[in-house]
Amino acid sequence: MKKILIGTCFSAYCLFATGFSAQAQYVIKDADKQFELFNYSKAADLYEQAYKKKETLHAAERLAIAYANMYNYKQAESWFAIASKMAGSKPENTLGYAKALQNNSKYSEAKVQYLNYIEQKKDVPERQQAVWIGSCDSAIKWIRNPKKVELINQKELNSTQSDWGAFKYQNGVVFTSDRSNSKLESNESRPFLRFDGTKEPNANVYGWTGNGYLKLYYKASSKDSLALFPIKTGTRYHVGSASFTADGKTMYFTLTRITDELERLKKQPTTVNVEIFSSTKSADGSWSEPVSFAYNNVNEYSVGDPFITTDGNSLYFASNMPGGLGGTDIYVCLKTDAGEWGKPINLKEVNTPGNERSPVFDEKDNFYFSSDGRVGMGGLDVYQALRQGGGIGVIENLGYPFNSPQDDFSFSLNEKGGIVYLSSNREGGVGSDDIYSIDQKAILAFKLEGRVFDRKTSDPLTEAVVTLSKVNGSVIKTETDENGFYEFNLAKESEYNVSAEKTAYRSDVENLATIGLTTSEVLKQDLYLEAIELMKGIRLENIYYDFDKWNIRPDAAVELDKLVKILLENPTIWIELGSHTDSRGKDGYNLSLSQKRAESAVQYIISKGIAKNRITAKGYGETQLLNKCSNGVECSDADHQLNRRTEFKIVKQ
Repeated sequence: MKKILIGTCFSAYCLFATGFSAQAQYVIKDADKQFELFNYSKAADLYEQAYKKKETLHAAERLAIAYANMYNYKQAESWFAIASKMAGSKPENTLGYAKALQNNSKYSEAKVQYLNYIEQKKDVPERQQAVWIGSCDSAIKWIRNPKKVELINQKELNSTQSDWGAFKYQNGVVFTSDRSNSKLESNESRPFLRFDGTKEPNANVYGWTGNGYLKLYYKASSKDSLALFPIKTGTRYHVGSASFTADGKTMYFTLTRITDELERLKKQPTTVNVEIFSSTKSADGSWSEPVSFAYNNVNEYSVGDPFITTDGNSLYFASNMPGGLGGTDIYVCLKTDAGEWGKPINLKEVNTPGNERSPVFDEKDNFYFSSDGRVGMGGLDVYQALRQGGGIGVIENLGYPFNSPQDDFSFSLNEKGGIVYLSSNREGGVGSDDIYSIDQKAILAFKLEGRVFDRKTSDPLTEAVVTLSKVNGSVIKTETDENGFYEFNLAKESEYNVSAEKTAYRSDVENLATIGLTTSEVLKQDLYLEAIELMKGIRLENIYYDFDKWNIRPDAAVELDKLVKILLENPTIWIELGSHTDSRGKDGYNLSLSQKRAESAVQYIISKGIAKNRITAKGYGETQLLNKCSNGVECSDADHQLNRRTEFKIVKQ
């Protein structure tokens, strides 16, 4: 969610374009319109419907891009893999595939795809090549040798949406969130947004993500309820993040607003760039009207991620203003003797051709920031730059699990320079972006070891990604070595889930615990992955229906729940669920009955939370008998029973 404020071009988008007709002739046209309006959540659903009707490169590419923009990296990987292999595919699809693999901790596979892209493109700068390849190599070392810290999800702050940018304020916590909560909605009026007769943006839902708009929240203590931070921003759109002076009386924050200076484009989305504002707290505790930062430019570029130093004389921020080194650079403005902000100074020692974010200084003037332009885990990583003389010294990646394959950013420090809160959209969170605290005193008393095998051949699987999820706790990953071996450290009195995944295989999940263990020991857990074979029928046992009926019986529900589990553990696969009858009865009747039974099973699976686009019902009647028992052939009940079956086929990985 934070990329809405910064993103590739560091812009937020308010959408001013005509809605599409519900009677549009083709689903793909409706999908294109939603995509062009940045309504990615709606576009993805429509593109999936279109792809099921006709498998086109256009739909696959758009799905990959839409899911990447929604930070759904598993789906992005699946669709970029499909698009990159289709006729006429562009090199950019291979690059997207490499980045998605990296986001999913598949570093060895990502390296192969980066090299494929470099071979296809030919003109990739050597510095960029070194970052991509170096990142994959370094990340493998980091995840196999993680630092002994634990990130603790702050569930009392986090929601199922995006929550980030937390810092301590007056014994409480201030943070940014796009949660939807009508009880906490602002009473401020919404600007009039009807331009050229087109539709207004939704006041409550941001089309890019399908969530609400960003707001600043305050939680005074663990016992207090959540409240909107009491500042009058004058906008119903994005607000956040914020930074306070040492005395807590002046704050700097970002927001998006509609102004008279905004250039309105006919029948096109209008880019509303992010701006920084400040506000001062009066003696009665109220906050003044926001004051615009001197270097805001709503039509040309964005400024955000403000950090004000303790003395209030230096304002650091990120911007994509002209003259920078990359996407977004970090700048600083120094306060003049007259009390005005001097011109922005580019911090060239830390900026790269990529994106730099979240500038923060500790009390010893050591500098912390996030970047996706250096060797790292993937996405935005946190870096520390120690002060050296009057400048910045060695810049160091904080490693794993401080950093993850996703975005790690917007952190706050304690008086010793340690990280108090870290924001991340890493796997295992409550929502998209979550707020984490750092436990650097985690006691790891036990070890888990195991190997990952091919279930059918019993061969060890190298480069499989193994995930250790502590129940109600943190998630860490590693990659198997050439012998399929993996290992983790475990804490006392804890429960875990351990899972393995690899491209073109169905995942495997097991449970284990250290509860009750009193002596140091090594726990063993091997995992077995089953290779995916597209269009191969997999029989579901014990799916029975009453005579001439198609409702799901309790015994059939137990078996269908197993399929639901497979779909949940493998979120990118699509299946066809087929129902078959024996040859007794009329052919047309059997075909109709089997279709109704398949549809009934599909509806049951959808009711368990599986997206409707992932599953198709198909009644085969008696058209695919497994033996000789066709019309007119005398067979036993057991032979006929073999043909009465429910199967599923994986049709997309």
